[in-house]
Amino acid sequence: MSATIVWFQLDLRLDDQPALGFAVAAGDAVIPVYCIDIAREGKWAPAGASKWWLHESLKSLDASLRAKGSRLILRSGDTVKELLALAKESGATSIAFNRRYEPWVREQEEALQTAAQSRGISLHRFESSLLFNPDVIRTGSGLAYKVFTPFWKNCRSLAAPDAPRAAPSKITPPTQWPKSLELSDLQLLPNKPWIKGLADAWTPGEAGGAANVRAFLKQAVGDYSVGRDVPGVRGTSLLSAHLHFGEISVRRVWLATQTRMNDETKTFRDNADKFRAELGWRDFGYNVLSNFPRTANEPLRAEFKQFPWQDNAEHLRAWQRGMTGYPLIDAGMRQLYNTGWMHNRVRMNVSSFLVKHLRQHWLRGAEWFWETLVDADLASNSLGWQWSAGCGADAAPYFRIFNPMLQGEKFDPQGDYVKRWIPELKNLSPKFIHQPWNASSEELHMAGVELGKTYPRPIVDHVQARNGALAALKMCNASRGAALDAE
Repeated sequence: MSATIVWFQLDLRLDDQPALGFAVAAGDAVIPVYCIDIAREGKWAPAGASKWWLHESLKSLDASLRAKGSRLILRSGDTVKELLALAKESGATSIAFNRRYEPWVREQEEALQTAAQSRGISLHRFESSLLFNPDVIRTGSGLAYKVFTPFWKNCRSLAAPDAPRAAPSKITPPTQWPKSLELSDLQLLPNKPWIKGLADAWTPGEAGGAANVRAFLKQAVGDYSVGRDVPGVRGTSLLSAHLHFGEISVRRVWLATQTRMNDETKTFRDNADKFRAELGWRDFGYNVLSNFPRTANEPLRAEFKQFPWQDNAEHLRAWQRGMTGYPLIDAGMRQLYNTGWMHNRVRMNVSSFLVKHLRQHWLRGAEWFWETLVDADLASNSLGWQWSAGCGADAAPYFRIFNPMLQGEKFDPQGDYVKRWIPELKNLSPKFIHQPWNASSEELHMAGVELGKTYPRPIVDHVQARNGALAALKMCNASRGAALDAE
């Protein structure tokens, strides 16, 4: 019997898994494999919290495969070499996989194509991780999009995403299993004190992802337009990590949302469609990364290479630890460190604070998020940080500076979110929970708050920091003008 290697990447599921479905439909023996290739992915290889999630997800995938009569082979090293070695060991004549879009992938696929062809091994590529292929979505001039709204309008004008396919009922194993590493050999579990917090907060794996889809579509999607901005309630889908690791199919989520919308009110449908637009933003991030791969490390807008960023290790550390003296910012950073996740409204605030109030380079924020997020995703992370810094695709202008006090009062008016993550402020009234420095000494004493001791004073003044950010932007624009004049 011929054998096909199914190379799992960020598609750690059995449902709607085109590469796996191809191998099963062909009647071949199937050899599922996952290979971790730290050297190729370099700086943006899985780190910290996402390594923990990957460990748990691989464990879950192996259990799912074993329930179907199969198992997951684990390898480490140069993926191309490992796949070819596995083919030689097993006698496999084909390799099936679902595409990725990170900067290093094209070179990897070309190397695999060349090497496989020379050995008589056929490759079979499939689309699986996005709603729409980023190589296909183009402007009328044939260019890649840099603005979301026309990008999404184009996507929605096309046929609906392909219908998802069910998981196979049985997977034919090879006559003899090739060698495999143990999961512990991949050394994915970080030696960090917050691992227990991650395990308490999340259930990685295909079943955990499916449960979150059901819960969201039952409870929160009907009020999504409002609930998604309130960090103190469960108003978002909590699907980002499940989608990143491919534990759930984005096409399955799309179809489930569409099915839920049927026979509902217009208000419900509008809310659900708002959620689907967020799935579109995920596609847009990969559209940008695939077509502008340098944006993983460089600003899309080249003039921001001249921006006068500051390098203040003390400020960066205070931001990382949630000790800036601004409650909404600190609550978000503490939620991140303790759970590996942060509400999107708060992500926008903490990133704006870092790049504008503290004028730290956006890459410093991207690197910290990469270390601490369970849903660390290169496309979303790069897009989000460049959006906040004003230097990327469809970015917020740099001069638009979030006011963390007003944002807190608007989206966390009773301070529920802040009190959960900053218990030292739990006795402050809603009037002062987002700006404790304005409370009287008597009010602070009654709440058990001593600024500078139990909770830090603000590390920067909001007005001064805002003015400094605007002055830096003016300096950057002046430098750009001088450079253009010199050309």
